[in-house]
Parts: sequence; structure tokens; C-alpha cells
Amino acid sequence: MNIRTLTSATVAAVTLSLGALSVVPAAAAQRSTHATNAVAQLRHTGRVLFLTVPAERAARKAALAAERLHPHATSSSTMSAHGGTNGVETDIGQPKIYVVFYGSQWGTDTVTGGYDTFSGDPKGLAPRLEALYAGLGTNGEGWSGVLTQYCDGVANGTTTCAPSATHIPYPSANVLAGVWYDSSTASPANATGNQLALEANAAAAHFGNTTQAQNRNAQYIIVSPTGTHPDGFNTPSGNYCAYHDYNTDPSITGGAAPSTYGTFAWTNMPYLLDLGASCGASYVNAGTAGALDGVTIVAGHEYAESMTDLWPSGGWYVSSSGKENGDLCAWVGTGGTGGAQNVAFATGSFAMQASWSNATNACAISAATVSTQPFAVSLTSASGTVVQGASASTTVATSASTPTTIALTTSGVPTGVTATFSSSSVASGSSATLTFATTASTPAGTYPIVVTGTANGVTETANYSLTVSVPGTLGLNLSTSSASVSAGLSTTTVASPTISSGPAVSTTLTASGLPTGVTVTFSPATLNTGATSTVTFATSTTMAVGTYAVTVTATSGSLTASKTYTLTVTAYVANSYALSLSPTSGTTTTGSSTTSTLTSTVSSGTGQTVTLTASGAPSGVSVTTSGTLTTGGTVTVRFQVSNRARHGSYAITIKGVTGTQSASAVFTLTF
Repeated sequence: MNIRTLTSATVAAVTLSLGALSVVPAAAAQRSTHATNAVAQLRHTGRVLFLTVPAERAARKAALAAERLHPHATSSSTMSAHGGTNGVETDIGQPKIYVVFYGSQWGTDTVTGGYDTFSGDPKGLAPRLEALYAGLGTNGEGWSGVLTQYCDGVANGTTTCAPSATHIPYPSANVLAGVWYDSSTASPANATGNQLALEANAAAAHFGNTTQAQNRNAQYIIVSPTGTHPDGFNTPSGNYCAYHDYNTDPSITGGAAPSTYGTFAWTNMPYLLDLGASCGASYVNAGTAGALDGVTIVAGHEYAESMTDLWPSGGWYVSSSGKENGDLCAWVGTGGTGGAQNVAFATGSFAMQASWSNATNACAISAATVSTQPFAVSLTSASGTVVQGASASTTVATSASTPTTIALTTSGVPTGVTATFSSSSVASGSSATLTFATTASTPAGTYPIVVTGTANGVTETANYSLTVSVPGTLGLNLSTSSASVSAGLSTTTVASPTISSGPAVSTTLTASGLPTGVTVTFSPATLNTGATSTVTFATSTTMAVGTYAVTVTATSGSLTASKTYTLTVTAYVANSYALSLSPTSGTTTTGSSTTSTLTSTVSSGTGQTVTLTASGAPSGVSVTTSGTLTTGGTVTVRFQVSNRARHGSYAITIKGVTGTQSASAVFTLTF
């Protein structure tokens, strides 16, 4: 929607809610049309058309006489929903602002303090604009809260949103989603609306927003360089500061700009400072302190209107006048609860205008957030006990009736304890691990800690109790302290960590002093005192013969305990085994079967899996085993004879292979 401007000579005189205050030279003002049907001219599909100041004042006079418009708070100024453009009335998710500095005239880009500064931006519009967008939803500001009373997906004529409706959310993350300096070509001196919409389309591609879902809550701010006149800005007939629109609006000058990326919102943001006080310079703050007031007043105005009427004109506005929430509060003066004033964000203090509140039937600079996306935060364990120097953890689980992003924080964490989330921002329905790490000097005691989730300006909490105790003495026992194995073999012992006093503590087992060719595994590697872990020492076939001292250590925070395990490794012995069958022969009939037990006898080496095959069986005879054979073990071999098999006596060889070794046994089958 256009937010028109006043000349510096008339800003003070006009205090009515002029949604777009015109810049009209005296001669041009005399030539303006004072249409009796001026109110009807305000709205058409897409952006709002605003009249010159004389025509606007005439329209207001006529509307006041007809009780259709009031300069202050009356029910006639109540906004209503209008059924949506393509079903869309408002923003419904985390708003995403993409700022595009359009044209090479911006000059050299340097990032200073996290914001872009340009050699072609002599008055510093760019960093001020970025800082405002980055600050929305921070510092507990209530300016964004005013917007949350409005909702999407409601019937035409709705003026109040039910708690169960899909309200506009309070920003829960950085609204400034991206900045692009498009220096590929110069910005046109007189860009049409179509050219600006196409630039927004190029921005969608640049930021990878190539689907309708990605663009549902996106706004592309097309910022033109100084000296240009985008869509008639700063011309005798173009008396406005900015406007917001959507790319498929058929009324765009030069034509709509449909895209395969879907429908998306965009804002024509000219170089406002070219019009000085006419677009709000020093409107709130006097002198040089207010030089950039208009930048944030106008940007905030268009943002608020886009949030409530995302693809105009299907969202919220006054049916009789076509005015949106920003228009109803534009240039109404400063201070109080509804005038323009400084609003403190985490990124700075900015001059902002109020926006219309149906809830109070007045302009409001701040309001409590309407809780529109209820969610819950819970802990899988609500307490933990650790000794000084150890850590405790719990899982933070979340849920929500509507998908949202939840920021996680803690409070009440005592000195000497560090609280860390595996992710400090999670999607509703997902979880994060919260770890409390103590130090050896953390004071002993029990501490109540509050875990807070924040989304859309709403907070939910869960309580955790952390007990820190003075540690006892950590000990470690091994079921056996030595073993002798041939190279290539393994041996085990059982480790049992202990604590002399206090509650059980979590310990981690490690091994050091390992010779080449020995690996150690713990099952499990982390366990509480009082539990046990199986320690396996595996040797390679090529390691050197000898006796080695391996140190096994249990660690819990600053506590440690160690034991020495003596491992003797003897020379590698190659695998050697034999196969035998019992019985070695059998007689059966066609259609029946007979069995024999196959035994693998190990003469040296370790148990190995044997791969078995059978040869010499005639057609119609199948040979199967009852399972897998390991050297030193047995399996049952079944000889199945079908009705089609030819009678006779056959020698069937069972062969076993493991590595480079093989063995065989013969079974004589008669039927």
C-alpha cells in the first residue's frame, strides 16, 4: 500500500490518519481533482491508490459527514478480513524479509557492523533499514505484538479472531532472512511496477525460494538507489513514499509478473531520503538525530501492512475507505499510545509509527502478543545429581498444535555450571539435549533451574533440579588382571568402577599403553559406578611376541582411578582342523532321507566359520545342514532322496573351507 508524503510545510498541519500523505507542490495542488467520490477511488485490486492532500482532505470531510471515517477511534475505523487473495489474507509463519539493493548505482558494498554500507548511499539508508528488520521481534518489543490479533483463513467481514484461528505470529527468529546487492545492471531511472516485480522474482531465485511454500511468508523489499523514480516516486504525479504489492496483481504498472515460484509479496522501497521531511525525516527526533526517522517509519508501515494484507487486497482493511492498519495511523503525530515514537529493539532504537488495533479501536504502538500457536516444553528427566566436575543431561521435548520454531534458554544456572543445548532453536515436535557441566569448584548444593521455550512472543517453561555433591574417592576393579594369548586371539576381563561415598556417578573407561597390534573395546564404555563393563583385548596375527602392561582408567569429571592389566602375547598359531562324519554311510529309500553328524576338530588356531559344499550327489539328491559350522563344533547333514532319483550307492564328499585351510569327509549314500 502506498504511504504518501506531505511537503514539510504541511506535515504539521495535517494530523489525520492519511494512509499516504501526498507531496504536492502548490501549483500541482491547485490542479488536483477534488472528486466527490474520492473515497471510492482509494482501493482497487492490489496496492492502494492515494489522493493528493487536497483531495484526501476533501475525501475525509465527505467521509466524516457520512460517518464513514473518523480521525480517531470509532467503530467505523474497524478493519475486517476480506476472504483472501488466492485464499491468503495474512502472514501465518515466521516472517522472512529479503532486502534487495537494486542497481549498480549503489556503488561499492562494504559490510560494517554486520550491515551493508554503500558508497552510493550518502545518507546511510541501507544499514538503518537492515538493522530495523534484524531487530523485529527482539528485546521484548510490543510493536510486533499489535499485529498478532489478526488472523488468516477467516470469513469475509470478520473483525475479531477467535483464539483457535491462525493468527499472525510474533517473530521467533531473525526476520531479516537475506540481503542481496544486485549490481548486475543499473536500476532504471523510472522503473515500472512490472520491472520491480521482476526484480523481486530474480531475488526469489537468488535466495533459492523457488516454491510457493517457500514464498508463502516471504517479503521482497526492492530498494532503489538515490536519484531514481521507481513507479513514479518523487515525480509530480507520484506523491508517495512506498507501497507493497504482490507479483500477480493485474493492476501493476506495466503488467503482472507471474512466476513459476508462485505468488509472493514485494515492496517498492524508493530512496526515501530524496524526499527528506516529506517522507518522515526528523518526524520523531529533531535535527540530525532524526535524519533517518522516515526510513524506519515507512519500512515499518509497509511491513505491518504486508503482515496483515499480504497479497492486497484480500486481507485486513477498512471496507469503506480501503485503508490498512498502517494507513489509519500514518502521520497522526508523535508520542502517547498511538503516535509515532522511538521503539527499542535489540539492534537499536528506531522511529516507528503505530498500527491500527481492532482490539482497542485505536492506533497502538505496542500490545501484548496474542498466543496463537500454543506449544509445550517438557523434560525427559526433571532432576540430576552429579559430583563436582561431572555432567548431567536431560532431553528437552517440544510439541505444538501448529508447526513453529521454539527458542530454548535456561535461567537459574548457578556459578560454576554451564548449560548447553545441542540446538538452541528447534522445530516443534523435535527435541534437544540439555547438558549441565560442572567444575571441580562448583559449590555443592541443589539448584532449581528453569528451561524456557519461546515462540511467537509466548513462553513455556519446565523445571529442572540439579544437585551437585562433593565427590567421594573413585575406584576401579578388574575381574582378572592378566592373561596370555596367542597372536590373533582375544581375551576379556570385567571392569567395575566404584565410588567410596555419595550417589553413583557416571564414568568413562579408557585404555592407554597399548602396543601396536592390540585394540581394546569396552561394553559399555560409559557406565555408572556399581555397574560392570566387559573389556576385550584383541590381538593381531602379526604383532610382536611379548608381555605388555595396559592401563585401564575410569574417569568421572576430575576423578580418576586406574588398574594395570598384564597381557602376554605368544607366537601366532595357524588354524588347522579336520572334518569327520558319524555315521560315514547310510541307506534309505526314494522319497525319504537320512542324516549324519559332521564334526570339526581343531588341532591349532582359533574357532573359525567353515564354508561347506557337497559334491558327488546324484540327480534327485539334496544335501543340507542344520546350521553354520564353526571349527570345534558340529552340524547335522541331511541327505534327502526324491522319488525321481536313480537307485544306487553314491560317495558324497562334504568339503569345508576356512581361509586358506580346507578339510573334507565322505558319506556313502545307498538307496
